[in-house]
Amino acid sequence: MTKQHEVESLAFDGDWMTLGVDQRVYRLPLAQVSKRLLQASAADRNIYRIAPSGYGIHWPTLDEDLSINGLLKLAKAQSQALETH
Repeated sequence: MTKQHEVESLAFDGDWMTLGVDQRVYRLPLAQVSKRLLQASAADRNIYRIAPSGYGIHWPTLDEDLSINGLLKLAKAQSQALETH
């Protein structure tokens, strides 16, 4: 199995997700990432599993799955939006 991404860290600060992946750190607003995560308790947000392949993240208590590629696309779109302002 080829590893797609190396997820180094995942943390939450209020309504923000901080994701460390492939030696870079991204800060993403939960409102754009996932309504389930946005509405979840801090305890539920911190119960997750990272796929061994680095493909995605699963929150079993929330029945939520997010792909790393999708999160990176959101981060890229967000940074481009910041650059145009």
